[in-house]
Amino acid sequence: MSAEAVIELRNVTRRFGDLTAVDALLLTVQRGEIFGLVGPDGAGKTTTLRLLCGLMDATEGEIRVAGFEVRKHPDEVKDRIGYMAQKFGLYPDLSVDENMFFYADLFGVLGRERDEMVTRLLKMTRLEPFRDRPAGKLSGGMKQKLGLMCALLHKPQILFLDEPTNGVDPVSRRDFWVILYQLVKEGMTVFITTAYLDEAERCDRVGLMDKGRLISVDTPQALRRSLAEACYEVLTRDLRAARGALTGTPLVAATDLTGGRLHVFLKAGATEEELHALIPDADIRRILPSLEDVFIATIRKGGNRAAA
Repeated sequence: MSAEAVIELRNVTRRFGDLTAVDALLLTVQRGEIFGLVGPDGAGKTTTLRLLCGLMDATEGEIRVAGFEVRKHPDEVKDRIGYMAQKFGLYPDLSVDENMFFYADLFGVLGRERDEMVTRLLKMTRLEPFRDRPAGKLSGGMKQKLGLMCALLHKPQILFLDEPTNGVDPVSRRDFWVILYQLVKEGMTVFITTAYLDEAERCDRVGLMDKGRLISVDTPQALRRSLAEACYEVLTRDLRAARGALTGTPLVAATDLTGGRLHVFLKAGATEEELHALIPDADIRRILPSLEDVFIATIRKGGNRAAA
């Protein structure tokens, strides 16, 4: 492991009987980085996170976190990480304060240190007015913030988050990311899984995962520029008719309907003028593809998922 690397997976595989949930992962995450693992349900994201946190053992390969091999030194790793599962174990009948005090006791954070940390976290998440409210009566976004606070009480070096904003409203998602940026500014490393491709744009680097394999790893901007095909956005009254006119033509590699627009990927050598000739009444402009475009195109090329 290099001096700045805090997470390293070396050909890590995890099998459950005949099912290979994680397949030969090779990945390094640097200190102070926000790394996003992105993929559909069943891609292997949660299994990867559990392997990194020592909650299960790899079938093959080696995992090192915070300088320690996870299999050989699980306690040392757990002392240095915070982990927030998709359904964090909050106690609905306990207040915000009581939940935090309970987790502080579990981590051995007591007395003045506990009080100072609780006060700081409440201020950071803006939950001070709700510290006496039962956790079960908090909104979804507030519950996620409380779960995050409980995971941060022992000042971990690395924070692992499993789809923390799933089902959370857009404003709460934005607030959650403001908190993550502040933590990274203070020196923490964040490893987050998400199914939101737009959210992955906020990460320093992104790993695209499907069927247990990492199919691409880079910065969001580099991934968006990685496709060989030129991407065009098409606006017209009848998008489905336009798609039908383009599908199967020798100029077009693929078409995708995205949020009321048609994204068209031209094969090498095809021109915008030739595209206009096929759909003359459409408004056409070249765009940088989104991460969603890149993910679908990468899967389609590799034949990883028939539904791509």
